[in-house]
Amino acid sequence: MNRRTKTALLGSALLLTVAAAAGSAGAAAPHESKREAASLTGKAKLYRSDGDDITFAFDAHLAAKDTADPMKATGTFEYSHYLNGKGAWAKAKVDCLVTGGKVAVVSGVITSTDLPGAKGKRVGITVHDAGHRDRLGYSWATTGTPVATKDLPKCVSSAPFEKVEKGTGDFSVTPWQPEL
Repeated sequence: MNRRTKTALLGSALLLTVAAAAGSAGAAAPHESKREAASLTGKAKLYRSDGDDITFAFDAHLAAKDTADPMKATGTFEYSHYLNGKGAWAKAKVDCLVTGGKVAVVSGVITSTDLPGAKGKRVGITVHDAGHRDRLGYSWATTGTPVATKDLPKCVSSAPFEKVEKGTGDFSVTPWQPEL
């Protein structure tokens, strides 16, 4: 073989070796875990000019292994609304979580509350994680109460129309990236 052929073959072999090594280095080891498929965490107080005390807190997650099924999300969320000492609180078990960019829609069934008729109802909440200007919406926006909402499907809510009180929003949304 002439010198050019030998050099070309050696160069090709070297490129194949480097490419193979890079491919195996990029693969996750069996003990390494992928990031979660989606999440919504954080707590905030809503702004109301009348002085209402309204808070929402989230700890919702979709595991990497469940990327294809947002209805396998887990976790809880809770909220409360009080004005002049009157109001109610509720805690829900997450049954769906879908996120896109900095927006999340989470739904769950109320497991404990002091609002008569709300236990067992599904509610949905939408969060826009916009840094210091987070926003929030909820499925009972048009009915006034979760009790009045009938047969809400999973992962349904309203647009995030409410403003979070300045300095209280610390929502964090991990965007869902399903394989399409």
